[in-house]
Amino acid sequence: MFSKKNLSPAIAAPSSGFRAPEALMRVLSNPYAGAGAAAGLFVVTLLIVIALIGDPAASSPVVRLSLAKISADAAPEGWREALANGSTNPAVTEDIFRLSETPIGAGDAIGQATITMAGGQAFHAADPLAPAPLAGFHVQGPSGPLPIIAANGKTPAEAYARPFVSNGRPKVALVIGGLGLNASATRQAIDTLPPEITLSFVPYSDGLQGWIDLARAAGHEVLLETPMEPNDYPENDPGPYTLMANAPGPETVKKLEWVLSRATGYFGVTNYLGSRFLTSDTGMNAFAGGLRGRGLAFVDDGQAARRGGGVPRASALRIIDEQLSDQAIDQQLLAIEAGALQHGQALGSGFAYPVTLSQVAKWAESVESRGYQLAPASALTQRR
Repeated sequence: MFSKKNLSPAIAAPSSGFRAPEALMRVLSNPYAGAGAAAGLFVVTLLIVIALIGDPAASSPVVRLSLAKISADAAPEGWREALANGSTNPAVTEDIFRLSETPIGAGDAIGQATITMAGGQAFHAADPLAPAPLAGFHVQGPSGPLPIIAANGKTPAEAYARPFVSNGRPKVALVIGGLGLNASATRQAIDTLPPEITLSFVPYSDGLQGWIDLARAAGHEVLLETPMEPNDYPENDPGPYTLMANAPGPETVKKLEWVLSRATGYFGVTNYLGSRFLTSDTGMNAFAGGLRGRGLAFVDDGQAARRGGGVPRASALRIIDEQLSDQAIDQQLLAIEAGALQHGQALGSGFAYPVTLSQVAKWAESVESRGYQLAPASALTQRR
């Protein structure tokens, strides 16, 4: 208990001559009042400490700093204002990102990508296509992996095609071929064309599987080119594994299987040349039988439009770059649009010439704004 003697020095008047009122002196001299005053002082001090360091019962202390004292260099622009306004939603800013000229590898393509082309048209590659080979769709052959129909009946034509959902508009599709031999053109096709464009690769290409992997990582479905005998053979020779019009069936199948064993990840094949072979019943019957047994599609450049074979089929309405000029290619692309408007769908075929790649990229920016749906070639195939 506090005593009057102990409290007196603490409330002694200053030397200026001021003296506390007598009533106040009597209150302070009361030991109970003095104890209450000390307790009140303790509570006030405790509240001040809590205000500075936070609730001592919390898991960690809270440090309060004045926003006005934070240097502008210590935080990004707009940070102080966002906090001062008490915003609970993150601020959204628009920035420009410069993309590398080097395409991403298959393992780097994750999630959804949006590519904004010149003119503002955005292409969405929902997810990269699954890396090949898919389990259950290949078997080891004499020269490499060969496609097979899975145990559940699903075919490689179904498994390796780019997924597609029709929106009811006329469908337009393009196949760009001759890829894998020229690295610059191949990279340009993979990088600059929207993923709905189907890409076809030459089986003689070095590093063929790597190119196919990169194309599928960018969302492109893939065809493998099959060299076929042209009318002017051997002056125009597509290579040692050319399918010949008058060859025995087993020889045609053997050469076809060599082509198919070069890589995995394609949903079908397309012809390279073949003006003579495609008119041969003997050759085409063996060829179609080989594709049927392996569950593959056949997409041709228009020369085999009357051929069936019991496999998923599509034929190009036009070859878009028989004349290598901007105007000629644009006219052929417009003709494909007209064909889609008339028949509900139309396919075009082209080669990976620089001018072709440039014009197709420009065309693809705006084709959907004119009422069409850009589709992969597999979406136009029908079994016949």
